[in-house]
Amino acid sequence: MSRIGALRPPYGKEVAAQLKSMMPPGAPPIGLFRMFARNLPMTRAMHGWGRYELGRDLTLSMREREIVIDRTCARCGCEYEWGVHVLTFGDRVGLTAEQIASTVHGGASDPCWTVERERLLLLAVDALHDDNDIADDLWSRLAAAFDERQLIDLLLLCGWYHAISFAARAARLPLEPRAPRF
Repeated sequence: MSRIGALRPPYGKEVAAQLKSMMPPGAPPIGLFRMFARNLPMTRAMHGWGRYELGRDLTLSMREREIVIDRTCARCGCEYEWGVHVLTFGDRVGLTAEQIASTVHGGASDPCWTVERERLLLLAVDALHDDNDIADDLWSRLAAAFDERQLIDLLLLCGWYHAISFAARAARLPLEPRAPRF
């Protein structure tokens, strides 16, 4: 049972406009955004950051971004946000069924991960999740593969999706229809 209910239509004018701005044209707002809209000033403030994390200015490729998000959400036990991202972006970025399953049940050493940069992203997410840090040897490997802007984006993308995962899990947000499950 949800601890903080998502708003339901009809929405007030301000809420409707905010929710519309957060979704692709014609798509109904997901439960997470409808829950966030209960605190409209916070929703407005976080919208800009969320647009950056999912936008073209992020220095990681779309596929790399989704690997980081999927692994972060899986490590946080957030089936809700993991499912939303796999449903929305998994096929678009070319993640295989094996790679999607590996974000939840496997790791960087799984044979489905053949690209070193992708293995490094998984290792970085795991280190941040487990240790709240990245050891020097892994950092050296990351720094050889990613530039400083990409490393900053990696760190903050992982942190952002920890926050999203915490909110969705603690609020007991119901899973989205049609979204994959762990």
